[in-house]
Amino acid sequence: MADLAGWVAALDQVIASIGPRFFRREPRARAGAYVRGLLAGLERKNGWTLAEHAGAVSPDGTQRMLRTADWDVDGVRDDVRDYVLDALGDPVSGVFVVDETGFIKKGTRSAGVQRQYTGTTGKIDNCQLGVFLTYASSKGRALIDRELYLPTSWTEDRDRCARADVPDGVGFATKPQLGLAMLARAHAAGALTPRSWVTADEAYGQNPTFRTWLAERQVPFVLATRNDDVLTSPDGHRRQAKILATIAGARDPDTGRSGWERRQIGAGAHGERIYDWTTVALDPAGLPHGWGHWLLVRRQTEPGEGKTTRELAFYRCAAPAATPLRELVRVAGARWAIEECFQTAKNEAGLDHYQVRSYRAWYAHITLSMLAAAYLSVTRAHEAEKGDLQPSEPG
Repeated sequence: MADLAGWVAALDQVIASIGPRFFRREPRARAGAYVRGLLAGLERKNGWTLAEHAGAVSPDGTQRMLRTADWDVDGVRDDVRDYVLDALGDPVSGVFVVDETGFIKKGTRSAGVQRQYTGTTGKIDNCQLGVFLTYASSKGRALIDRELYLPTSWTEDRDRCARADVPDGVGFATKPQLGLAMLARAHAAGALTPRSWVTADEAYGQNPTFRTWLAERQVPFVLATRNDDVLTSPDGHRRQAKILATIAGARDPDTGRSGWERRQIGAGAHGERIYDWTTVALDPAGLPHGWGHWLLVRRQTEPGEGKTTRELAFYRCAAPAATPLRELVRVAGARWAIEECFQTAKNEAGLDHYQVRSYRAWYAHITLSMLAAAYLSVTRAHEAEKGDLQPSEPG
């Protein structure tokens, strides 16, 4: 039987835990009501509906809480991270995942909005892009940090920035730079350690600074890359990833065994995700002593509909040399956890329901939505511990 009273009490504790981040009673109370509204069964969770749910006659107080009220938004962000790591942290299975998602918008006044590609719709759309950090383990997964991407169409127009309350000191940063800023915060807090893993898509895997930052801190990674990425073998030869894949997957002429290994990486939208995997060693120069460097290749078990060849995907991996293939495969599969987090936060915690334009208000809404979504993930994990639900798999 569902412990509704226990769930409510736990939510009250979570909301109370961020109370010290507020310097006045009114915004503290409004933020608590806001989080409860984000978790309510409302069709849309915007300023008007959340204000009405809280019993207010207009959204003015809610908008003020998001835009200008005196509270520590970044402090609450840190509280979200600590809450998730305390409840879901696992030094064996934990993976940090970096990715971005789009927020479709009308007009041109919302901070960072422009026509740009977003995976949310799979095309160029008028939208904002947020870069996020997720933590995923065998216990569950949740968003723990966020940054708003500001294109140069914004950062090179300071008047436009001022109208959206973008601080003067905020300049252009690439998505990998924003990802590193979030990882740096996790590292400084002691959450990201050499026992952690990091995974991300090719926008981050193709970035040398992103890879070097992780290697310098001895944080192992599995980062997607393109098929034409030119990689260096231990013998010094440089070849494209797709060429190395044919070498790695070739059948051994002596044993007759294939270089591919079939492994499952968890359930997806269309059932179990099963692929063939192989690795090829790369030059470990620049990595910590005793580390290995590999190209990990994923291959479909059968050609896609209407195709005659099996699609390949590629990952650059660095970790202690004794790391087995199954661990690299597990981390590669964990990258999809962030997509599930986006879906949950948007569907259940109003992540994309906001109607705010200012830079500060975006961060305030997203942070409170992340807290609401984290509460859902932690509650599910607690119910799984009691045997009422199946625990999550990272990937």
